[in-house]
Amino acid sequence: MTTDCWRLDSFAQTLVLAATDARLPEVVYWGAPLPKGCDLGAVTAAHPMDVTGGMLDANPPLSICPEADRSFPGQPGLALRDAQGHALRPRLRLGEVEEDRDRLVIRCADADLGLSYVARIAIDPDTHILTLSAEIESDTPIIVDWLAAPVLPGPQLSDEMIDMAGRWIGEFRPQRTPWSSGIRLREARTGRSGHEHFPGLIVPARGATNTGGAVWALQYGWSGGHRMVAEELPDGRRQIQFGHASATELSPVTRAATGPLLATFSGAGLNGCAIAFQRHIRDRIVQWPDPDRPRPVHYNCWEAVYFDHDVDTLKQIATRASALGAERFVLDDGWFGRRDDDTSSLGDWWIDERKFPDGLGPLIDHVQGLNMSFGLWFEPEMINADSDSFRAHPDWALGPRDQLEGRQQRVLDLTREEVRDYLFDRIGAVLRDHAIDYIKWDHNRLLPYPDAAQARGIYALLDRLRAAHPQVEIESCASGGGRIDAGILARTHRVWLSDSNDAAERLRMQHEAALFLPAAITGSHVGPRRCHTSGRIHDIRFRAWVAAQRHMGFEMDPRELTEEEAQVLTRVTAWWKANRDWTMTADIHRLDSADDAVIAEAQIAREGDRFVVFAGQAATTRQILPRPLTLAGLDPAALYRVTLANAEDLGPASRGPLALKDGPAELPGAYLMTHGLHLPRAFPDTIWVLEGTRL
Repeated sequence: MTTDCWRLDSFAQTLVLAATDARLPEVVYWGAPLPKGCDLGAVTAAHPMDVTGGMLDANPPLSICPEADRSFPGQPGLALRDAQGHALRPRLRLGEVEEDRDRLVIRCADADLGLSYVARIAIDPDTHILTLSAEIESDTPIIVDWLAAPVLPGPQLSDEMIDMAGRWIGEFRPQRTPWSSGIRLREARTGRSGHEHFPGLIVPARGATNTGGAVWALQYGWSGGHRMVAEELPDGRRQIQFGHASATELSPVTRAATGPLLATFSGAGLNGCAIAFQRHIRDRIVQWPDPDRPRPVHYNCWEAVYFDHDVDTLKQIATRASALGAERFVLDDGWFGRRDDDTSSLGDWWIDERKFPDGLGPLIDHVQGLNMSFGLWFEPEMINADSDSFRAHPDWALGPRDQLEGRQQRVLDLTREEVRDYLFDRIGAVLRDHAIDYIKWDHNRLLPYPDAAQARGIYALLDRLRAAHPQVEIESCASGGGRIDAGILARTHRVWLSDSNDAAERLRMQHEAALFLPAAITGSHVGPRRCHTSGRIHDIRFRAWVAAQRHMGFEMDPRELTEEEAQVLTRVTAWWKANRDWTMTADIHRLDSADDAVIAEAQIAREGDRFVVFAGQAATTRQILPRPLTLAGLDPAALYRVTLANAEDLGPASRGPLALKDGPAELPGAYLMTHGLHLPRAFPDTIWVLEGTRL
């Protein structure tokens, strides 16, 4: 019996794979860093479990692609059929392994079936992210029902897993599921990542918190619907699989591939995994048009005017938004075709001369005269039956003619080259003829059925548009947060986390999304006084500071603001601009709050020399006064000066003397992370902002 071993390392983790007798490798270790001189043969020899009564004579390996034909008792990593529908059971043999310091390429084959399998595994030594993918090729067309990215083991000293559910205007709701014998399976079959099924999983070791303990985390980079399997086998072993939603290759193929699976281990709690993901997405996945350009303050006109576009009104709004600090004006839905509501004109991507008799030029000139850039809304993947485009090409719509519509619209079949060409030409003409540096790219309709080729089609269209217009930044919006994943972020630069501008809902949502997403790509807007999606009324201070936690913008009619509200919003926006050079590259540390009414985070500069804490009072504190808030991620031996940045927001609930109210407090990092800071007493739906500097 011969065994080959390989390892990949970063400062935060080690991954060890081993293959015996030229079979598929399996992960024999994934966790805290192992010593550099560690005997991998000894690690591999220690990996197998015992055998007892009622079992096979040996445990079938939990390989990177578990094989049904090797008596594996759980979910296989590959499910194939020949073109006639007969099941295929590959027996893959290890061929060559390409190895360098940070990368493995593992090639295997089943010569009898004419099938090859390639696994790619790489580690980023700076962000501490593993990237894993798999692909298969066949000499003859085959039906691919399931292909998992290289399979990783689940930890044993873990009692639960955390994934994200949600809904429209209520995204990123964590749910905790106990490990138990059998499968935890989640599948997004709507043709996009989905509000309901963010493609991520966190597996904390027993006792792990935001700031301490061992945690494993994964997220899958594919926009067309995914499948996640977390399975505990009868013998106690655990496996985690991610891949495209099952059976979404609708025709026989000779090649299929997974998306990238991003994975990481942290010995420093959930925050360690979160920061690794934040850095990797911001610094490796997103391809910025101009990396040195500061993130501009948005203004989006949707919740001000909806479809009622009038040039003079829009100019008035732009002037007001600019005075408040906006640097980009985004014209939302309603500028094209005969788009007076959501029942018509999708697909007719030419300017509505009724609303814009002189085209978009006069509005763009006005916006640019205010030193703002101009952005425009599109929903290219969709079409209304009431549109010139549909009347000319009814066959361009995906799915049956008698399908259920969503928001009075259908999906364009982007697997067809002529459809992609049409969209490229129409969108490209608008971009070519106007000074536009931003697209809000929406996606408001679920697919009639999931189709992996449709996702490849949108990727191809986005890649082509970005190559032709490299200066244009693109936001991924899908009824808000319906398409957020590392696959779409390789082609876009911002996500619209939710269609809800309710600051209380955003406070919670942004806190949970920080487990996977950085601040720089997460759009957050100051909404109207009365929120259009919840009906709640929030003070401008709360709305403004919650938006200032991420990529800040406004989305309301600024003419509704009182003079006091305008002053508050201008002041908070100026603070955001003065600090964005470091906050947009800061690490977001979720704080473990002893008071469950407080949702808090610390954004710490990459150099560690400064931080800002946002502590939101999300509900009424159970006891009379809030408990101290402990910080995280600081140097315990350093001294920090901490200032209450929004002391002007102190209200009648806070009556007593308090260090933060009296001026800057200078305290050791050890004190701040162990004892914590007493916050002023506050009413619900308020927020405290603390600025810290290392002395």
